[in-house]
Amino acid sequence: MSQSAYITFVDGSVVDRLELAEVKEQLNRYCEQTALTGQQLGWNYTEAAFPYTIETKPGEEDRWFYLQGTEARYKHIVFGVGTTIEEGAERAYVQIVLPDTSTHGDKSKGNELCKYMAKQLQARLTLFNGRTIYYNPRK
Repeated sequence: MSQSAYITFVDGSVVDRLELAEVKEQLNRYCEQTALTGQQLGWNYTEAAFPYTIETKPGEEDRWFYLQGTEARYKHIVFGVGTTIEEGAERAYVQIVLPDTSTHGDKSKGNELCKYMAKQLQARLTLFNGRTIYYNPRK
């Protein structure tokens, strides 16, 4: 059974919503930062930190994309965007899905990527196991 995590944009978040292209930009920024870390450490950390390629299905470019694993330990992670009504207000979110074919490595990387993005965007993160982390400033 597939599992989902949600990055929800709430009051205090850096942005109100993200489009798919902006989600890809966040992933590319993550790759750039891990490359800089690798330079400091003297090894190619980017391959270990992001063992995926970004892929899309023809005709679905504006709805979702997925990460295709480049190693045997990693298979797929799917990213999509949407909105929901929460407490009488419309909230935008990024949904991260682990399909049935995903591995434990995908779940670990998915959690890592979700935490990175939610922290950068100061959003509320609901993890795959249902737990919630608030990165947004709350009163």
